[in-house]
Amino acid sequence: MRILPGMARNEIRPVVKLRSTAGTGYTYVTRKNRRNDPDRLELRKYDPVAGRHVTFREER
Repeated sequence: MRILPGMARNEIRPVVKLRSTAGTGYTYVTRKNRRNDPDRLELRKYDPVAGRHVTFREER
């Protein structure tokens, strides 16, 4: 992995919290690459509280 001068590791791949859109309050924690995904991240993942796959959105 190549780190560019003047840019800390945490600035490139920050830890983000993904919250369920089903309203259950369930969250996943992951890292994202800011260069590839500058906008808020949206992933379909399994929500065990809802018992099905739902969209999880990045929370800041």
